[in-house]
Amino acid sequence: MHATASSPNSSRPSLRERFDALRNLPPFLRQIWATSPGLTLMTLGLRLVRALVPVVMLYIGKLIIDEAVRLVGTGLPPGGLEDAWRSGVLHPLAWLLAIEFALAIASDLIGRLVSYGDALLSELFTNATSIRLMEHAATLDLEDFEDPDLQDRLDRARRQTMGRMNLMSQLFGQVQDAVTVISFAAGLLVYAPWLIALLAIALVPAFIGESHFNALGYSLNFAWTPERRQLEYVRQMGASVETAKEVKIFNLHTFLIARYRALAERFFRANRALARRRAVWGTLLAALGTLGYYVAYAYIAWRTARGDFSIGDLTFLAGSFRRLRQLLEGLLVGFSQVAGQALYLDDLFSFFEIEPEIASPPDPRAVPVPIREGFVFENVGFRYPGSEKWALRGLGFELRAGEVLALVGENGAGKTTLVKLLARLYDPDEGRILLDGHDLREYDLDQLRANIGVIFQDFVRYHLTAGENIGVGRIEAMDDHARIREAARRALADEVIEGLPQGYDQVIGRRFKTGVDLSGGQWQKIAIARAYMRDAQVMILDEPTAALDARAEFEVFQRFKELSDRRTAVLISHRFSSVRMADRILVLADGRLEASGTHDALMAAGGRYAELFELQAAGYR
Repeated sequence: MHATASSPNSSRPSLRERFDALRNLPPFLRQIWATSPGLTLMTLGLRLVRALVPVVMLYIGKLIIDEAVRLVGTGLPPGGLEDAWRSGVLHPLAWLLAIEFALAIASDLIGRLVSYGDALLSELFTNATSIRLMEHAATLDLEDFEDPDLQDRLDRARRQTMGRMNLMSQLFGQVQDAVTVISFAAGLLVYAPWLIALLAIALVPAFIGESHFNALGYSLNFAWTPERRQLEYVRQMGASVETAKEVKIFNLHTFLIARYRALAERFFRANRALARRRAVWGTLLAALGTLGYYVAYAYIAWRTARGDFSIGDLTFLAGSFRRLRQLLEGLLVGFSQVAGQALYLDDLFSFFEIEPEIASPPDPRAVPVPIREGFVFENVGFRYPGSEKWALRGLGFELRAGEVLALVGENGAGKTTLVKLLARLYDPDEGRILLDGHDLREYDLDQLRANIGVIFQDFVRYHLTAGENIGVGRIEAMDDHARIREAARRALADEVIEGLPQGYDQVIGRRFKTGVDLSGGQWQKIAIARAYMRDAQVMILDEPTAALDARAEFEVFQRFKELSDRRTAVLISHRFSSVRMADRILVLADGRLEASGTHDALMAAGGRYAELFELQAAGYR
């Protein structure tokens, strides 16, 4: 089993699980810092400065009101504004107004700089996390990608690379608001410290309610991950160049739209029910916080009427309590939201903690160059995870160095599974596979795969240039144009590429505007050229010629045999006229080796191979 991090189940997370999820914040903040220390310091520094601006502005406002009241009481000199200004009595008020104006401009500028820094940091973080996600996914086993549960986890992790940067803004905003709260509280403690406690207590119910509904929202999204993937799949099927032909021919759009509408409607109803409950309870619980504020407001008004506070004090205190209430509510609700968002980070970090089972040993053996003896399968058995049926069982044979071996058998016989084991995409559940007398698991994994070139029947059609489609076969030689052209010539793909408007620089596939699509057979020749580009010691063609006619396939295999001189090669094909050119043929049935030998020997034996060959030959008569 894979070593994985525990993640919340689909039921509603407990209070402890919600607080435990906060452990994700330190690594999250470390990732942000690693993304750009300079931008991180800039946004934090600006937020700290901006945190003090509201308190200062409110206090300046108090001084302005007190100064205006003083001027009303003392009276202005006779004459107009000009005379009053010349007398100097308006200078203190003017200076206070100028300072408040400057602070307002500075606050706006700082806010814009913070937004600018957040936007840049968000983009850099998304890019860095997406790259890390792809790098980690590249280390995982093929088994992982064939597991629906891991596909759900990968889908959730992929969404978190794009959707968690608002958490950064929330965290930094929490720091800013906390500094502002401390500033307000420090001034208010002189007047009525018990009112601050009243406000905090009154806001606790709203915090608990927000935390509760954040957890419910996470549970809903977690539980609906498979349905979300279905929605994305149906949307892709309904509007994709790959499916457009069949969608039109079979009039599938009505079926796909109905399926999408049904799934989307169910998810909408679930979200709507949660949103309604959240709105109702949120209003009731927030009313308690509002009540606490107005109790404080009434107390301040009474003290002012009694003469304890000036009009400026009243303005400052009322404004301070209003802002303090808003900030405390924001901090409590924000903390709840941060805790909720930290649950989503579990989806990202738990994916990063998945460890592959297939890896190089601590002190790996170097792959022999050249391979001298070949491969030996010793009583190999394998079954796919979650399956009770053995895909291969008791398999024993030798693949000699320099030999061209063909694998034949009906669908499900285990041919492709055997190839996956040979390339160590899987490890056997029973037995072992030897290379030059040593277990495959003793060798360096990257070296082993670099020496094996495989083209599967479901090869990838990269929407890149024709040259790049071949060059990906050996990525470090992507710029070696001579090697790419030679690989194309070997695979008979050079004629296909020469017919393209821009030759090797032509983008192929219809995904992009400048792309030119190819026929199935043309794509397959490009894919075979990719195998030649690898120039590996072991070459494997797993039914990559299914879209070619019999003559074209024969030519491809004939050339493959000629070019495989002194190389170990494996061919898989349903066309027996092609595999007969192999040095030796293995016949697989139900995951077991039924027979082996040359074409003539197998025909003479009169078993399954001879029967299948005659059935196929009859179709050509």
